[in-house]
Order: sequence, then C-alpha cells, then structure tokens
Amino acid sequence: MKTPGLLLLNYLLTGIVLAGCNTAASSSSGPASGKEHAAEGSHEAGEGGHAEEVVRLSESEMKEFGITLAEATGGVIERVMEFPGEIVLNADRLAHVVPRVGGVVREVRKNVGDRVDAGDVLATLDSRELAEAKARFLAAVEREELARSSSGREKKLRDLQVNSEQDYLDARQAMSLASIARRTTQQQLAALGFSEKEMQSLASGGRTSLTLYTMVAPFSGTIIEKHLTLGENVGTDTAAFSIADLSSVWVDMNVYQKDLPELRQEQSVTIDAGRGIAPVPGKIAWVSPRLDRVTRTAKARVVLQNPSGSLRPGLFVMARVAVGGGPPSVVVVPAGALQSFEGRTVVFVQTGRGLEPQPVEVGRRNDTGVEILSGLARGQVYVRSGSFTVKAQLSKGALSDGHNH
Repeated sequence: MKTPGLLLLNYLLTGIVLAGCNTAASSSSGPASGKEHAAEGSHEAGEGGHAEEVVRLSESEMKEFGITLAEATGGVIERVMEFPGEIVLNADRLAHVVPRVGGVVREVRKNVGDRVDAGDVLATLDSRELAEAKARFLAAVEREELARSSSGREKKLRDLQVNSEQDYLDARQAMSLASIARRTTQQQLAALGFSEKEMQSLASGGRTSLTLYTMVAPFSGTIIEKHLTLGENVGTDTAAFSIADLSSVWVDMNVYQKDLPELRQEQSVTIDAGRGIAPVPGKIAWVSPRLDRVTRTAKARVVLQNPSGSLRPGLFVMARVAVGGGPPSVVVVPAGALQSFEGRTVVFVQTGRGLEPQPVEVGRRNDTGVEILSGLARGQVYVRSGSFTVKAQLSKGALSDGHNH
C-alpha cells in the first residue's frame, strides 16, 4: 500500500513526462506545417512566374518601331539555283588604243586609273610617216588648185577661139586627175584619224605641225592599262592604252552540263558579291552553246549596270537564278517574319490581347519567302516586318518578370 507521499511523487513525474511529450510533439508538428505551406506558395509563384506571352503596342509605337501587319496569303515558292561566277570587263565597252602611225612618244598625258572623256588627249607622237602623208595631201591640194585655174583659163581661151577645143579638154582631164589625187590623200589622212575640219584647216595653211600625231580616247571610261613611255618608239601594233567603261560590267557564270536545261535568256538573276556590296538584280543575256573541254562547264552571262563602280572586275560572286516554282502554297510569309523563340519557330499574330508568338511548321523556302505548312491560317493577321523588335519586347518582359522572383 502506497503512502500519500509516494502517490504525490508519482503524479508529479507523470505530469513532467507528459508535458515533455507535448512539447516535443509541438516542436515536430510546427516545422512540418511550415514546409507544407511553403510548397503551396512556390507552386502558385510558379504559375504566376511565367511571363505573359503577349506584346501590347499602340499604333504610334508600331509605326515608330517599323512594325507592319498583313493578312496571311498564299503564293509560289520559286526554286533557286546557285552558280559561281566572276565579274569581268564588258568587252563591248573596252577599247585598246593603238596609234595609226608609228612614231616617237613626245608626251604622255594620262596614266592608269585616270578617268577620261571621249576626245581627251592621251599622248602625242612625232611621226615621220604622218608628215609624209600630210605632205602628199598638201601637194595634191596645190596641184588641184593649179589644174582648176588652168582649166578655167583654157575655157576662156576656147570661148575666144584662141585655143582649140582639145586644149580645153586636156586641161579638164588634168583637173579631174588632180581632184582624184587630192581625194586619195584626203582618205589616207581620214584613215589616220583626221576629221574633215582638221583637213580643211591643214589645207588652208593653218599653223600645225606636220609630224604631230595625237592619240585620243574613243569614249568615256577609265584607263586600265598603259604600255608606252616618253621617248619610246612605238608602232601600229602597240596597244598603248586600254580604256574600259566600268559603268557596265559582265558576270560570267559557270554552269555544269546537267544544269544547262534550267537556264534561258532573260531569266532573272540576283548577283551576290559579298564584302558589304548589296545584291544586284539582273537578267541572263547569253548562254554559251559550247562547253569547256576541261571544266565541262558553259558560260552564262549577265550584264549589270555599275554606276557606283563597286562591282570590280575580278571579284568572285554567287549568282542565284530563279528557275521556277512548285505547286502554289496555301500560306507564304516573308523570311523576315519568322523568329526563333524559346526553341520554337514562330510568327507573331494579332489577337484580341495584342501580338502573340504562334508556333508554325515551315516547308519550302527561298531567299525571300517561306512556306507555312501549319500554325498560320490564310487571312490571319501577322507581323510582316519588324518581328525581331516584337521578339525583343517579349524577351525583355520575360527577363524583367524573372528578376522579380
């Protein structure tokens, strides 16, 4: 039988143990409950943490950023073939200036790289051959004048019945022969490049050197070669200057035999010269009927205008030729309308909320257009130009939202 003192001690110990258990239980349950609450909060934050994939811009902002909208339409994706080529001189606008008489170089006025206009003096020669031709012409002119004077005198004497008719006819014949000789020497000077005006000046006794021969530019262009020096003795086989009109150049494309059936005259071509030069449109002017026996390629030629001179002969280029398209596509968009966003190819479409990225599946493409197989319907309004700006605005919004977390 327990005494009252022992019973009281037992009750006290039991209470202490129970109190400790309750405290431990409270300590254990408190942190567990907190963790559960924290997990729910992270999930909510995760749902709210994704940036809203929409860009809202006013009309004035779209205009400022160069963003334009268009309705999706169909079209044809033309097949484009690429051919290597080289820019070469336009042979129809190339001249090799050769002296028409031999002589010694007296003066050189132009050098390689100089721009010249038609008629500009390139160089002058002292020519014995020219002096002889001018002397023959002057002698023929003088004989013709004497023969004409004699014929006129004989006519007057015949009319006065002082001389016979035969004397008059002989004088007329002599005048005719003198005129033929004068015209012959005149044609010889014309063959040397002399104009009618220059020959009239020479015949009238104008002050001019008999030996001076002047080489002039046949048309406006650039001197690309010079092959004479001061004091050099040059002949009629010396290509003293080469002048090219670089405002027009050729592109010679190398086309393999298997690709020749795809090309024809007047076909549209885009020439890409690289090195910061904008692509230049043109048309095929000629396709060679012959193949090179070594390379087994044929030449196809494009004539390009080159007002700025940036298309330099010798540059290697890539020629892109549109050789026809396949069947019409339901939807075709410009290549610039497509963007890569979060690992997807998208176009930005207009919705009631703003501009939203719409994943699309693409098909055939060329330099300008892309076929859309799915994701964008005909008639749907999308961002035709300025899509990169829209993407940048969307990415900026997502980044800001990520920093808030």
